[in-house]
Amino acid sequence: MKYKLAIFDLDGTILDTLQDLADATNYVLKKNGYPLRSLEEVRQFVGNGIYMLVRRAVPKELSDQKVQDLTEQFKLYYKDHCKDKTEAYPGIISLLKKLKEKGIKTAVVSNKADYAVQILVQDFFPDLFDKAVGEKENVRKKPCPDAVNEVLRELKVVKEEAVYIGDSEVDIQTAQNAQLNCISVCYGFRSKQFLRANKAKILVDNVNELYKEITGEENGNMA
Repeated sequence: MKYKLAIFDLDGTILDTLQDLADATNYVLKKNGYPLRSLEEVRQFVGNGIYMLVRRAVPKELSDQKVQDLTEQFKLYYKDHCKDKTEAYPGIISLLKKLKEKGIKTAVVSNKADYAVQILVQDFFPDLFDKAVGEKENVRKKPCPDAVNEVLRELKVVKEEAVYIGDSEVDIQTAQNAQLNCISVCYGFRSKQFLRANKAKILVDNVNELYKEITGEENGNMA
């Protein structure tokens, strides 16, 4: 067995949340009279938390305080609509169940607001994660390693026995900062070419390949 702990990003890695994020973004934009954004634009805006998603989506001249106000509007809307169109990626639930059967611990570390992380993890993956951490006050967001280090401490796993799995350049940087190996998935919000350009070392196209990289074993055709 290669690893005792697999730490997953959420958006674009285990859940396809893009449409709900785009809908929440455009709700705020429309409400305030700003131009709407396409799904592909929002795809490029995600990865650094809600504030940065909103900042990238709104007109550049808006003040930080105005962007913060819009971020609060986003949070209120998204809390009630965070799972309208969101779905688990094919094979992810089977993968998590197999890892659990093998005694491999699993966790989520995301820049998504912690309230949304807890809602989505509980609804889509009940009892499949040992720990889930989202964006919280006084904890630096990814790519800072703070939340990853918190998970390692709580689950009592050393860095050499853990791996971080994500779909973006932020996840690659997070793993580097936490001194963990990183597996980059190519089915999420960033392309394989983009991930390679951002120094991804291990790339997988589907959950079968992901299972093999985590366990060192052949997969069981999960997707």
